[in-house]
Amino acid sequence: QVQLVESGGGLVQAGGSLTLSCAASGSIVSINEMGWYRQAPGKQRELVATVTSAGSTYYHPSLKGRFTISGDNGNNTTYLRMHTLKPEDSAVYYCAAKGVKIQGANYRSDYWGQGTQVTVAS
Repeated sequence: QVQLVESGGGLVQAGGSLTLSCAASGSIVSINEMGWYRQAPGKQRELVATVTSAGSTYYHPSLKGRFTISGDNGNNTTYLRMHTLKPEDSAVYYCAAKGVKIQGANYRSDYWGQGTQVTVAS
């Protein structure tokens, strides 16, 4: 089984910064893509940023420039550095691992973390 553990969330003042971390563990052979999604109360979950195993990144157009995603393939870890945070960035941030191949399997699956709360105070 694969587990994703997020860390780094918390309370920050508007204009501040936070870095989220997500580590995937288990009998992982490879991961196609890791990413961050967020969900604010009463809203749908939305994509924040993704990074592929080849290092290609994608950002929600409204977040590019303030958020930076990076990945560490060797450790199956991804980071999301968030700068100039705004109250509207407050949400539960979820880590996802897409296209995960585990030992002994001939298929790939997607996994999600439990989420970490980010609250930006005005």
